[in-house]
Amino acid sequence: MRTPRLSVALLLLVPLLATAVFAAESRPLNIVLILADDFGVGDIQAHYPANKVPTPALDRLVREGMSFTDAHSPSAVCSPTRYGLLTGRYAWRTRLQEWVLAAYEPPLIAAGRVTLPGFLQKNGYRTLCIGKWHLGWEWPGPEPSRMSETRHAQKNVAWDFTQPIRSGPTTRGFDYYFGTDVPNYPPFTFIQNDRVVVPPTDTLRIDDEQGVVLPRLFAGAPAAPGWRFDEIMPELTRRATGQIRELAAKRKPFFLYFPITSPHEPVSPSRAFKGRSGIAPIADFLMETDWAVGEVLRALEETGTAGDTLVIFTGDNGHSGYTGWDKLTAAGHQPSGIYRGFKGDIWEGGHRVPFVARWPGRIAPNSRSDQLVGLVDAFATVAEAVGAPLPAAAAEDSVSFLPTLLGRTPAPTRRTTLVNHSNPGEFAYRDGPWKLILRNRDAAQKSRGQAKVAELYNLADDIAEKSNLAAQHPEIVARLRTALESVIARGATRDVPGAKNDATVRSGVTPSVRWALD
Repeated sequence: MRTPRLSVALLLLVPLLATAVFAAESRPLNIVLILADDFGVGDIQAHYPANKVPTPALDRLVREGMSFTDAHSPSAVCSPTRYGLLTGRYAWRTRLQEWVLAAYEPPLIAAGRVTLPGFLQKNGYRTLCIGKWHLGWEWPGPEPSRMSETRHAQKNVAWDFTQPIRSGPTTRGFDYYFGTDVPNYPPFTFIQNDRVVVPPTDTLRIDDEQGVVLPRLFAGAPAAPGWRFDEIMPELTRRATGQIRELAAKRKPFFLYFPITSPHEPVSPSRAFKGRSGIAPIADFLMETDWAVGEVLRALEETGTAGDTLVIFTGDNGHSGYTGWDKLTAAGHQPSGIYRGFKGDIWEGGHRVPFVARWPGRIAPNSRSDQLVGLVDAFATVAEAVGAPLPAAAAEDSVSFLPTLLGRTPAPTRRTTLVNHSNPGEFAYRDGPWKLILRNRDAAQKSRGQAKVAELYNLADDIAEKSNLAAQHPEIVARLRTALESVIARGATRDVPGAKNDATVRSGVTPSVRWALD
């Protein structure tokens, strides 16, 4: 019996299709990790349609990817979150017990520590960081960079900007760096790799035409001639998209970490966005943040790399409460959505962040997950995505959520607990719906050495954290405190032999110092 011609054609086509699918799956995966600065959980309009600031690029990313509704930064403030994201380790395991790195302080990431970009480097990736670093450098000068209890104690120290700046991003796993270090800290100039791009031979003059919440503390600090805050975002975006186009031509897998500087202060929307929202400069800056994301997505499409790229968008903590919050809320925009608090807080609004991931053909479009995830989990997730095992002594607190991303139900591994940290050094411990908070009795400076106050919330019934149940459930408080102390004492969340903290960590007492001594 003769086989019909159509059947023969199909038989011939099947192996060709299988080969094509295999080839598509075997192409190296690129990773683009976009970290917005002070971007609230409620700031994506697709997640909160009643909010008033349009975010068309992020809305599109939501439609094309997966949104996590229970995602958290490890800290409610900048430097510790960036540490956790790049190392897969909680920053309170270091000597830094509260706040962030001040101007000219040394690196928070130890020289020998394995980082996510360093791990990817060893697996054949070109690694780039473009944007805000805020993890410290060894600044050259007659005095060394040092950890100080006084905030910005080194702002008036003389530095030699003609020399290389040691121990920065290119010594922590990145092949290339371009950015501002911290947009509201000196020196006010761009840095490329380990050199300033334009020597800061001038001094900073505060120009209110450039925006609001300008760094008046640093008036007179070193600045590049003609430095303008409202030109930072366009330049960073141009550099990021330029690198995507350059790397796509080389056909080598790349990891782009794009820690953008908006909507953090100084709130300086560029001329193209100034006044566009009709609400306030902070709303204009949110729109510019969305534009930058859109430009990255466009560069991926135009270079043909979008289908081979995992794009992640998230934020480093909650929306700031002092950069225009009142004007946003008065206009009907809720930066923290339904959650209590904002940047710096141990409340959900301080550390619950937007988290959207797109990987065409692998992640279901327009999908959502209520899986608990932390930004410390990026390391393990990316490692699994590229098919490389985690180093034995690294990413101590990182748990992969790749099974959830790929829709494997039930996921073979799931995070059920998480530690969060606030600006003044408070702890929170999540275990399912329960959230234990260990709060300072007063402002950190007034609470030094005092025992913290335990509060307990059931987020399943009380997402706004209004009803403290500690008195009704002392047994749950005790259980969660013991579990938190165990995570601290082990030096790791997952099984990492020999893991230990860099200093003594006391979750139940307000730190006596910002930098732990041992």
